[in-house]
Amino acid sequence: MSNQFFISIKNSCVLLLLTLSFFSCSRRENLDIIIEDPIQIDTTNLIEEENTFTPIGTVEILNSTKIDDNYILVNDAGANRVFLMNKEAKLLYEWSFTNNIGNDVYLLPNGNLLASLEADNPKIPLGGKGGKIQFIEPDNTPTWQFDYSSIDGETHHDVEILPNGNVIAMVWQKIDSTTAITEGYMINEKIYPESIIEIDPNTNSIVWEWNSMDHIIQDNDITKSNFGIVSENPNLIDINYTVKDTSLPDVEGDIMHANAISYDEDNDAIFLSVNSYSEVWVIDHSTTTEEASSHLGGNYNKGGDLIYRFGNPETYENTSGTRLFHNNHYPNLLKGENKGKLLIFSNGNDIEQSTVYELELPTTYDLPQNSNNEPTIVWSFTNQNLYSGKVSGAVLLENGNILITEGDFGFWEVTRDKEVVWKFSAPGFYWRGYNYLKNSPEIEILGL
Repeated sequence: MSNQFFISIKNSCVLLLLTLSFFSCSRRENLDIIIEDPIQIDTTNLIEEENTFTPIGTVEILNSTKIDDNYILVNDAGANRVFLMNKEAKLLYEWSFTNNIGNDVYLLPNGNLLASLEADNPKIPLGGKGGKIQFIEPDNTPTWQFDYSSIDGETHHDVEILPNGNVIAMVWQKIDSTTAITEGYMINEKIYPESIIEIDPNTNSIVWEWNSMDHIIQDNDITKSNFGIVSENPNLIDINYTVKDTSLPDVEGDIMHANAISYDEDNDAIFLSVNSYSEVWVIDHSTTTEEASSHLGGNYNKGGDLIYRFGNPETYENTSGTRLFHNNHYPNLLKGENKGKLLIFSNGNDIEQSTVYELELPTTYDLPQNSNNEPTIVWSFTNQNLYSGKVSGAVLLENGNILITEGDFGFWEVTRDKEVVWKFSAPGFYWRGYNYLKNSPEIEILGL
């Protein structure tokens, strides 16, 4: 008989030894087997069984053969926790912070965290408040800090590191009620439109800036210089969109409420998820700060005007496109063989059912009038049980599956065939989950 067959018999004998002590596999006289090489029994699993652990949540394994076996970095904003876990919900690593997380925290290749944190005393009381950005070492030591919190402006929600090492962040820009009226806003109240800043950590200085107020249009007051026909100016932002849409709740001055920022390295463009407008804005980052405040300059010669937008053509009164989003989070730009595509979580607050879309972006960013400017849907997933009205997102896994963060629930892992193969749930408020390979540099630095 072959050694392979013997090994199979031997393993069966090992199991019998565990249950029937009187039965001995040493009685080989009854077995027609010739042993040529000693057998090495792998005790790894036995060791793992001895080192038991308590899962940090409830795991549903629906198809173990299709699960991507890597790690998840969990941002639980509700519990102010950031930790690594495996698909068994085993806690592998956890960080502590001197300040509450301001939503986004993720691992860099050098093992440090890039974290958006709340300021010691946040000055702008809106959801997703921040005001402090840090690099944090694995031992929880901050190595760099940038504070941006005052009654006039505050960083919030999300941060992103650029290939040059600089950091981009979103800023609420306070505009007093008098100035808002002067700009054609329809309500006499202070507002908090969006800005973007780029910070050089080496000098702790702002090296580039974009302000949405430099690129608005309104059709409310003909006496104002920014008066115009919204549908004829798709590259500009209607400052009164959230006022005109009576189906929206009162935003109390948070007229845009951007909640995520991503960087398109190939096109040197910034993607901004604008929740109150239910769309994504694309901004040319190749401009100087001066050009970004104007309508000319940069690779697209649009200055700081929008070079592309999608998700809700109603915001610029475009009747040729079909609305996709009712609130949205995390425009996740894919890389490698999936370059040119994007995953995004549409909250679906109109029907209380969320959808994850994979979209194919246009090869050239453009916004022609009276045209369908929406990207192509190449994949989507929804489920009657999938719904979060806030936060959430989706990332692509190594095996091609999609990891979905459902903010009020936890996580779903879904195949391209839309089979749900794994779920995790626990009390919390989950901003995002990031996937990390077990052999990635950042994981190895952590000693895992």
